[in-house]
Amino acid sequence: MKRWIGISWLTAVYAFLYIPLLTLMVYSFNQARFTTVWKGFTLKWYVKLMANQQLLDAFFNSLTVALVASVIATGIGTLGAFAVSHYRFAGRKIFFGLIYSVMMSPDIVMGISLLMLFVLLGMETGFLTLLLAHVTFCLPFVMVTVHARIRGFDSMVVDAARDLGAGEFQIFFRIILPMILPAVLAGWLLSFTLSLDDVIISFFVTGPAFEILPLKIYSMVRLGVKPEVNALCTILFLMTLAAVTAAHFLTKEREQ
Repeated sequence: MKRWIGISWLTAVYAFLYIPLLTLMVYSFNQARFTTVWKGFTLKWYVKLMANQQLLDAFFNSLTVALVASVIATGIGTLGAFAVSHYRFAGRKIFFGLIYSVMMSPDIVMGISLLMLFVLLGMETGFLTLLLAHVTFCLPFVMVTVHARIRGFDSMVVDAARDLGAGEFQIFFRIILPMILPAVLAGWLLSFTLSLDDVIISFFVTGPAFEILPLKIYSMVRLGVKPEVNALCTILFLMTLAAVTAAHFLTKEREQ
């Protein structure tokens, strides 16, 4: 009885999470426009999407920012997690607590604060301000993920490497980095997905000359969800699913 209750509960949770996504994907192939009435299968919305240069430009802008921001955040966050875990310095606990505070800060507060900072610095909103903002809110997630992995392995391995004459550079790149690579990949993937779909912070720190996909979609759906948007969201979901699957197999192979 308990087993069936557990299965039913799990099924209800997955249905709640994935039925809206499946509905969106199905209606991206619907021949009708501006309606939820099924009128036949078609691929014309995907063809129109490929011809919509504004949406494609916004997509590539978002992809560029997400890739660059996730790489920078992963690099800095990995080094920061290593420093917090293996070095003792004044204010270490306060520093790590501030990392958590950034994670818990509301997006609208972070967006306004970053906008004020850029205005005070005299920076024009655009690609650079958007990139800096995305690195800022992705960095704590990488640090927390990698720090948890570093704290989980035996520190005696590092001590043994030091006894054998290895320097800090060799210890990090030849011993620690291979051991924490699954967490680094997970942090990169998390940063990439967070950056790719952010709306609130991006709304404050980007300019009219650099449009990204989430804000473009947001401006479009206020007038109704067009089938091209359904098609685009389907492609994005499949890309994310492929990335998560690839990361799963990479980390699984690494752990073995």
